[in-house]
Amino acid sequence: MKRIVISGMGAVTPIGGCVADFWKNLTAGMSGIGKLTRFDNAEIPVRVAALINDFHPEEHMPRRLAKDSSLFSQYAFAAAAEALRQSGLDTAAEAWRTGIVMGTAMSGVTDIAKTQEEMSLSGESKVSPRFVPRILGNIAAAQIAIEYGLKGPSMTVSTACSSGGDAIKIAAMMLQAGEADTMLAVGAESIICPLVTSSLSMAKALSREEDPGLACCPFDIRRNGFVMGEGGGALVLETEEHAKARGAEILGYVLAAANNNDAYHVTSPAPDGHGARACMEAALERSGLKASDIGYINAHGTSTPVGDSIEIAAIKEVFEGCRTAVSSTKAATGHMMGAGGITEVITCLLACREGVLPATMNTSELDLACAGVDIITGSARRSGIRAAMSNAFGFGGQNSSIIVSAE
Repeated sequence: MKRIVISGMGAVTPIGGCVADFWKNLTAGMSGIGKLTRFDNAEIPVRVAALINDFHPEEHMPRRLAKDSSLFSQYAFAAAAEALRQSGLDTAAEAWRTGIVMGTAMSGVTDIAKTQEEMSLSGESKVSPRFVPRILGNIAAAQIAIEYGLKGPSMTVSTACSSGGDAIKIAAMMLQAGEADTMLAVGAESIICPLVTSSLSMAKALSREEDPGLACCPFDIRRNGFVMGEGGGALVLETEEHAKARGAEILGYVLAAANNNDAYHVTSPAPDGHGARACMEAALERSGLKASDIGYINAHGTSTPVGDSIEIAAIKEVFEGCRTAVSSTKAATGHMMGAGGITEVITCLLACREGVLPATMNTSELDLACAGVDIITGSARRSGIRAAMSNAFGFGGQNSSIIVSAE
């Protein structure tokens, strides 16, 4: 099996518009959750979200492209640009051997909702010819490929909240199969609009807390729903042989990537956690590591009463007797869905590289179900670790577990 390395990282998040700022603010305990101000939500009982308020797409992409792109595509492009820049990859010289996998749960849903609302209010039947390209999930990948001349494999995956993790898995599979030497794995999401917010609120999935500091508290007895976030994340993956041949700086390794399905329910995880448990076990088996080798888990931990409990129970079974530290960073970033699957893997890699494990913010009184699990609360913890795991679980029973290390 070829070793898969990471040579570039990119992030656009509610707590930082690049990887350096994201990591600095995450480990300092900053939260990007605030008042939901993007639209008039007087009739929707949701008051908070993790918004990106200072993003200027023309700073990251050509102005013409920014004008024609949906917000999720802009986030994807900005994250990909940062990752490619750090990698030092000569995309022109390696065009046919460089591919991309894009992960997004709901792609251009905000544009769909906005366009339909405008049509209904105005009575106009004409829609911009750019509408369809704006909303398609694969156009985000296409825009990046066109700008950088990436002519290798191009795929878009939509597996709900595990889309980003699954983008990494598919990219790694492409490299293992010899389909490419370098793959760009990207995740992006922007779903914060009245249509989606109302639906998730009616499903009682979102927190209705008015205080941003109380709205997202993973594993706490007060948790009552997740908080929507938005953003983008990207990783440049390549075979170790290729990276060394071109003299690239190797930032870390993807040791394993697993995916499965609960085959239980379209929105609820299996009560016994069999899918999450099997996914983590599969990742461990493929990595060649023991459970005790994993020093940190970035849990899916969305702050929902049911989901958090099921994930913790699965972690307790897989990591029984281990001293593995666990935290959820969604209290800082909100639930970024497809983007979170990438940025949380970046978090795991930086935890390995920097020896700092981010805390689960806003969590002060752990649920009794968490007894015996080392959940980091309060502030970030210094700890040298060998490897880390990122979990992402989504609607439809989708499960993803990624294991990374710095060496």
